[in-house]
Amino acid sequence: MELLDFAKTDTAARLRAAAKRGALSHALIFSGSGDRRAAARYAAAAMECTAENKPCLACPACRKVMQDIHPDVTFVRDAEHKELSIDTVRAMRADAFIRPNEGARKVYIFEDCTILTEKDQNVLLKLVEEGPAYAAFFFCAENPAVLLQTIRSRCVEVKLSPTVEEGGAPDERALELARLIAEGSRASRAAFLAKLETQKVTRDDLSSLFEGTRLLLSSALLGQYGVSVPERDLRIARSLASCLTKAKLLGTIDLLQDYRNKCTYNVGVGPTLGGFAVELEETL
Repeated sequence: MELLDFAKTDTAARLRAAAKRGALSHALIFSGSGDRRAAARYAAAAMECTAENKPCLACPACRKVMQDIHPDVTFVRDAEHKELSIDTVRAMRADAFIRPNEGARKVYIFEDCTILTEKDQNVLLKLVEEGPAYAAFFFCAENPAVLLQTIRSRCVEVKLSPTVEEGGAPDERALELARLIAEGSRASRAAFLAKLETQKVTRDDLSSLFEGTRLLLSSALLGQYGVSVPERDLRIARSLASCLTKAKLLGTIDLLQDYRNKCTYNVGVGPTLGGFAVELEETL
């Protein structure tokens, strides 16, 4: 997707709002099935833009980002190996401590996090935590679970999907589960999950439910960090944010992601729902 097209999406609007407030995080995870690379480039343009309304996509800095020639925006790649070599990561770490060539920031984009080994990520962790103030790190991963929890906990996740980018409304079941997580009792949550089993939902249905609910909680978390939330999610996001701490939001988001992954295993719907019900109460 071209950046001018991406600029029309809800995600772009949220990134612009964060940039305007100076609240664009130095560590972002772009996840989901949407155009993660375009989102990362757009956020990089927002960091390098020299105009008042960032990113303008018209100033010299923005144009360089759009053409992938900005000297301070780096795509971290390793064409010679299937996985990112530790030498490449260490070279990037050393480069991060050299001040920007011409921009305000140095931005490192990992466009395919599946090539990051655990050793790579442990090297990156300290850099994300204690790197220079001008350095930013953007991780692109359809499934954020490919990143270590220690990395994920230090980043703000920006979820992308074609449905969300086209302005689709959240699934009713996901809205109900999110509402019960925010305001419901243990008994009401248990009743909701038990009812799903009687409705003979499939593992794919559960996967969609967990993902849709996770999206809503992610919106609430972004709102707590000052990022604007799509209008359609605003009411439930406010409810979640008022009822759950950031730690509980993060814990529940991780739990939903974990159970979304479990839906790909050969495990029955009943045991999956039962396990989720128990762990959800432990998390809340």
